[in-house]
Amino acid sequence: MSVLQRFEKRLEGLVEGAFAKVFKGVVHPVEILNAMQREAEAHKAILAGGRTLVPNRYVIDLSPYDHSRLAPYAAALAQELAQSQAEFIGEQGWTVYGDVIVEIERGEGLDTGMFRVTAEVYTGGDVAPAPAGYDAGPGYASYAQQGGYPGGGVPMQAGPARNARLISNDGRTYPLSIGSTVIGRGDQANLRLPDVGISRRHARIDFDGAQIVLTDLGSTNGTSVNGQRISAVALNPGDMIQLGTTTLTFRVDG
Repeated sequence: MSVLQRFEKRLEGLVEGAFAKVFKGVVHPVEILNAMQREAEAHKAILAGGRTLVPNRYVIDLSPYDHSRLAPYAAALAQELAQSQAEFIGEQGWTVYGDVIVEIERGEGLDTGMFRVTAEVYTGGDVAPAPAGYDAGPGYASYAQQGGYPGGGVPMQAGPARNARLISNDGRTYPLSIGSTVIGRGDQANLRLPDVGISRRHARIDFDGAQIVLTDLGSTNGTSVNGQRISAVALNPGDMIQLGTTTLTFRVDG
């Protein structure tokens, strides 16, 4: 089932079908999600190590009429859009700063049934120049990379002196090698964990020799780092990863 199909299915049961009435004959949430996906695709940036950075903050401007009709459900719709966009980004193997954020606003001058999506790389700081080589495009605000890496991750030097590993809450140690490691409970996972709260392909760890990035792969129960739900984030030594009922602590020696 695709991201769009999962999104539509979740909307069917949301607010007892209220969305179907609200959007009849005007803009539909699936059209908004499609536009968000196109924005992510249009504003990709290739960073050091071959990582692809995409926007994590999306502002949806609706016409005044549509916005007034949607107001009672705006928060729920924004949450569903953010979850679906995070799933889409995870499936593409892209990287973002922290969480995916969606905001629904009133767009003056827009006709009924029309909407506008703007996207930006947002770190929670002040506006600053974009990363080198990053084309923001018209109307697109970009933010500086704090620490030089998505999520503020600390660069690590590759080599035998650096022993990157995950330690589970039951004391088991899982060494991390350069490349991609899929965490899950299914046969296709490289790091298999016997936890029913973990999806078959739950998350992926990418180590390029400079840093380690953790990406949620659209898991059912989500992935958290230090208590915050994430879509993709660079890890720092000591970070605690929560998947299902399993806690993994990221450690680096050397």
